[in-house]
Amino acid sequence: MRKIFVLDTNVLIHDPYCIRNFRGNDVVLPIFVLEEIDKLKRNQNSAIQARMVSRVLDKIRKQGQMAKGVLLENDILFRVEIKNDFSKLPEAFRKDVVDNYILAATLSIIEDNPDRRIIVVTKDINMRIKADALDIEVQDYITDKVDYSELYDGFYVTEISGEQAGRYDKYGSISLEELNLGGMIPLVNSFFKLNVGNKTFTGRYENGKIRKFLLGDSSVWGLRARNDEQRFAMDLLLDDNIKVVTLVGGAGTGKTLLAVATGLEQVVERRKYKKLLIARPIVPMGKDLGYLPGDEKEKLRPWMQPIFDNIDFLCESRDERAGEKVVETLESMGILKIEPLTYIRGRSIPRGYIIIDEAQNLTPLEIKTIITRVGEDTKIVFTGDPQQIDNPYLDASTNGLTYLADRLKGQDIVGHITLQKGERSRVAEIAVALL
Repeated sequence: MRKIFVLDTNVLIHDPYCIRNFRGNDVVLPIFVLEEIDKLKRNQNSAIQARMVSRVLDKIRKQGQMAKGVLLENDILFRVEIKNDFSKLPEAFRKDVVDNYILAATLSIIEDNPDRRIIVVTKDINMRIKADALDIEVQDYITDKVDYSELYDGFYVTEISGEQAGRYDKYGSISLEELNLGGMIPLVNSFFKLNVGNKTFTGRYENGKIRKFLLGDSSVWGLRARNDEQRFAMDLLLDDNIKVVTLVGGAGTGKTLLAVATGLEQVVERRKYKKLLIARPIVPMGKDLGYLPGDEKEKLRPWMQPIFDNIDFLCESRDERAGEKVVETLESMGILKIEPLTYIRGRSIPRGYIIIDEAQNLTPLEIKTIITRVGEDTKIVFTGDPQQIDNPYLDASTNGLTYLADRLKGQDIVGHITLQKGERSRVAEIAVALL
């Protein structure tokens, strides 16, 4: 039987094209959602998505009358619900909360369709709790959801014999047949930890063999990898054939530092790319401080400070403004650009080395928008920690970084590594493990 899905505003903002994913069912949009979308057009963080939603809905409007229902492709019937009886809700529900009006509209839909299965779809956890309390079936938007616990690490660990280790050490490669992996075929651009006793050999998989790699042991901008996962990441970051790299890891694992150091090395020292572009989403942790004083550069400084901190570390200087001075010099030369992600839309960036930091705060749609900006001979690196998400409508399994790493795995120009060991300090490593 056809189901009726009632969409919350945040689902449309998360994916403006979500309506097309409810194949063979009815999709209902309470009129209050349209009101919210109109308000979100004036919000800096959601204006573009809100306008995209309006364009999608306007295209549907031209196909038929929304009040009666418009039949779309994939046998989807879409309509806007204007009925609402707030008295159906308990008195405890406030009348100045749009979510409550959406729930009231849903109760009206349930009353009008007693034999149908009605499901509210929302990315708001509190909304799901309230819906469940009202005995309304509710779920998250799961079309682009990835099980973060199942996300592959980018490397495999296996045991080998002393004889195999000897041959690998001598010849620099070992075939999959020799490892007896039980028919498992590794993903392209994945790495291996080959354990024999207390010793570990590492290699990269390519063309049916695991081979020793060299780039991971390089020194970039004075920085060397401190553990195996960082060596794996360094090998991908320095490999010109790899165009997209995703680095996932907890606080202090070095993901941003490795990306920035490699970017500076590739652009400034080796001149393999014309420009280094570093961008971060502007999403506050906790309560927003509101508008910041000063010009554009002064406003952006607090958001971009982690980038300056990393460059400070790489400069190894006692001057507290070392990172800022390097940035100013490289910016004046047209080599470096540090900016918020808001400005990257609509651009085409050829021969650039792009770093998108804190990518866990982006939606899958925003990730797609960014990666389609990549021009010819450009490399793009995404870094982030899915366990530290500030966006209220995303989690470890629905954020853009996890989605990207999962969907692009196995492509010959894509590489992924999950960094596991903290290198910032022992305090940071203990905090990640225990708090």
